[in-house]
Amino acid sequence: MPPYGPLTYSDIDWDRLWRNARRQKSWKGKKVEDWDKNARSFADRNADSPYASLILSRLPLDISMTVLDIGAGPGTLTLPLAGRVAAVTAIDYSQQMLAILNKRALEKKLANIRTVNCAWEDDWDSLDVGIHDLAIASRSLGVDDLSGALKKLNEHAGKFVFITDRIAPTPFDPAAFKAIGRPFDSGPDYIYTVNTLYTMGIHPCIEILQLERDLVFQNMEEALASYTWMFKDLSLIEHSRLQSYLSSRILASEKNNLVIRREYPPRWAMIWWKKMADSSNIV
Repeated sequence: MPPYGPLTYSDIDWDRLWRNARRQKSWKGKKVEDWDKNARSFADRNADSPYASLILSRLPLDISMTVLDIGAGPGTLTLPLAGRVAAVTAIDYSQQMLAILNKRALEKKLANIRTVNCAWEDDWDSLDVGIHDLAIASRSLGVDDLSGALKKLNEHAGKFVFITDRIAPTPFDPAAFKAIGRPFDSGPDYIYTVNTLYTMGIHPCIEILQLERDLVFQNMEEALASYTWMFKDLSLIEHSRLQSYLSSRILASEKNNLVIRREYPPRWAMIWWKKMADSSNIV
C-alpha cells in the first residue's frame, strides 16, 4: 500500500490480511498427525452428517461427471458423490482418513473412487490429479497461501468450482472458550476468500447455509469428544469446566438422547462459479 494519499480497494492486499488474521486466531490448526490420530472418531461423527446432504443437494451433478474432492477426509462427500457421478478423485493429506474412505468404499462396492494422499502445497501435476468437471473444496481451505490454493482449485476444474467456507465463529463455540478460560479470536473466514477471488477476476455466486443449533449425542462422553476437538491440549481443569459448560447447555436428556443447544447455529458460505469456455477465469 502507498505510504500516503487516498486508498482504494485495489490497494488492499488480501493475501497479507489473510495471513495476519491466521496468525491472530486463538485456535490451533490441526497437523496431519492430529487428523491421523482422530480419523476414526471424526469419521464416526460425520457418517450421517446433515451438512453433507445440504451440500450435495446444491451440486450440479450428473452420471457422466468427474469430481475432484479436495480435503475429502473419510469420504463425507466422496462416498455419496460416487453413487451419482462417473468418477471421484479424493485428495487428503491424512493417510488414515483415506484408509477409512477406501475401506468404506470397498464395503459399499464403489469402484469409481481414486484416492491421492497429498496436500494443497504438493505438486498435483506430478501426482496426475488431472482436471475434473467439478472441483470442490469442502471446509478445507485452512492454508497459508489462500490465493495459491484458489488458483490451483480453479485450474483443476473443467466446468464448476464449489467451495464451502466458514462464517465466523463456525465451527467453533466462543462461549465454550470463555467457559474454560481461554480467549477466542475466530481468524479469517469466507469474506477473505470472496475478496481474494475478486482480485483474481473471479466473481462467484454465494449462498449462506445454516444448520440446526441443536446437537444430539448419545451421552455426555460423546458430547465432550465432539467439543474437545476445538481445543489443543486441554488440562484436567479445563476439561472439567468444559463438561460443566455443556451440562448448562442441555436442552433435553433421555436414554441415548442428549440434546445440547449451541449458542450460535453453524453457518457456511457456499461459494461457487462456472468456468468460462474460453478462459481460466484468472486475470
